[in-house]
Amino acid sequence: MLKIKPHHFIDIITKFGDGCEKFNPHPYGHAVHSVAEEILADRDIDICIELGIDDICLPCSHNIDGRCDDIIDVSFRPQAPESKHDYNLIIDMRWCERLGLLQDEQLTAREFCLRIRDYAGDIEDIYRETPVDRTLERQGKMRKGIAKFLEQAK
Repeated sequence: MLKIKPHHFIDIITKFGDGCEKFNPHPYGHAVHSVAEEILADRDIDICIELGIDDICLPCSHNIDGRCDDIIDVSFRPQAPESKHDYNLIIDMRWCERLGLLQDEQLTAREFCLRIRDYAGDIEDIYRETPVDRTLERQGKMRKGIAKFLEQAK
């Protein structure tokens, strides 16, 4: 079973919708590439919602004692906290509220995608610190990724 933050799952699906079929290792050493590969290989893989350090964060060089010490670029989102840990938790909590997700909830990748498809709606308020044009672009790629993920799952 994969432990995954809601925004990490959604980021993978969004990149998939943008045409990314193969995820490459990152210099930070996180596991997006391997987790994405598992999710895209098995639409019914069991996942567990994690709001702390998930399977992507675990091997990352910025995972210091169970907390991300990285910072985010606030130049285009000045209302966001600079701490990646804090900002990601805000985003994940918004996704949990929108999708009715709870810490430690278990579902399949397919079920998670269906929930996003059915309940995400307009995501501007989830990414309210980000300029609207960037969020609308993200939303389009996310929707395309969900459709592609679910279509290939048949």
